[in-house]
Amino acid sequence: MHKSVAFYTLGCKLNFSETSTISRQMESHGFIKREFTDAADVYVINTCSVTDHADRKCKKVVKEALKYNPNAFVVIIGCYAQLKPQEIANIPGVDLVLGAAEKFNLIEHLANNYNKKDKATVFNANIKETNIFIPGFSVGDRTRSFLKVQDGCDYFCSFCTIPLARGKSRSHTIAETLKVANEVASTNVREVVLTGVNLGDFGVNNQESFYNLIVELDKIEGIDRYRISSIEPNLLEDRIIDFVAASNKFMPHFHIPLQSGSDNMLKSMRRKYLSNLYEEKVSKIKSVMPHCSIGVDVIVGFPGETEEEFKITYDFINQLDVSYLHVFPYSERKNTTAAKLKDKVHQYVRNERTEMLRILSEKKKRAFYQNNIGQSFNVLFENEEKDSKMYGFTENYIKVEADYDPLLINELSEVCITGINNDGFASAEINYAKLSAIHVS
Repeated sequence: MHKSVAFYTLGCKLNFSETSTISRQMESHGFIKREFTDAADVYVINTCSVTDHADRKCKKVVKEALKYNPNAFVVIIGCYAQLKPQEIANIPGVDLVLGAAEKFNLIEHLANNYNKKDKATVFNANIKETNIFIPGFSVGDRTRSFLKVQDGCDYFCSFCTIPLARGKSRSHTIAETLKVANEVASTNVREVVLTGVNLGDFGVNNQESFYNLIVELDKIEGIDRYRISSIEPNLLEDRIIDFVAASNKFMPHFHIPLQSGSDNMLKSMRRKYLSNLYEEKVSKIKSVMPHCSIGVDVIVGFPGETEEEFKITYDFINQLDVSYLHVFPYSERKNTTAAKLKDKVHQYVRNERTEMLRILSEKKKRAFYQNNIGQSFNVLFENEEKDSKMYGFTENYIKVEADYDPLLINELSEVCITGINNDGFASAEINYAKLSAIHVS
């Protein structure tokens, strides 16, 4: 009798890419993939450890898995498993904990350890020994795939544990990466999101560059659209911006971490740039792609962030021509420099500042949508229905709501943005006469 497996993924796009890759490995070895609520024999939980909330959620997911099958074999992988293996081993019901170097050997570990015990078995090598790059991509969402092209990070920002969880920056060669991309191109996926821990650092171990990679990816037949998930401002070269502006496949959409608009905070965070460079990158993008969407990551309440420093950040972002924000209240992480800093900001102050920037984000997003009313774009509609509505994104990442129509699923449909509805989505008129040719599975 074949064993069944279910997955739960916490955290970033990179985790989703890796979960999908591990899922295919297990299915190729005879495991039957099931939904999380379908009482699987094995549960694999891919964890994040960016915030304390992610740690707590891991414990909750384990409890939920055992609710569906009290005898299930529970495996924990991911960043949390690398950083705090013994803490996870103490969670009731956990059977196997695999660190960064071991998670892609799950099949082998299950063959040798597939018995529930009173105490979890831990395989967790020193992160310095994790130097092999394992590519991956997600499938299942017909419209989009997250393609992992880079892993690890050589930056040691004072607030971040990712280098401790994922190791040094590394990637395959461009030639090997193209092989994986061609595998994605053979599926029904229309859009590929390039992911990594420090994406712009691609090729650092092979004397290659991220720019050279996207030039080659642009040539692949069978992939209609690419997005660059997130790229550090100091690694966002002007030639990358110019290439995206000229490309028909790379979408006019950048997500660029800022973290703070205060140079004092950026220095304390040990970032690789100051605010003037960030401003220059935004100006460069808008000069060649006025309609380009720009997303921003911001951390508020970092140690030493006074009201004045926060105001500098708020005013800096307010004057930037950006489209939306991802705002994170600072969260203390063990084994980071920031955890040792003085002048902690009270949690309620962090929450207040977070809310202020989230309101600013909504204003920025609405203004961006408003500026695109009357413009025509191509929307890739997704296989999701909610209250007889469906959704998709334009090239420049405007989320469009339309009446559900199965003929539009996974199709690039020309639309004209007509307004913004009460839920904050764009409304649009669909040009059915120019509906792209349907891709047949």
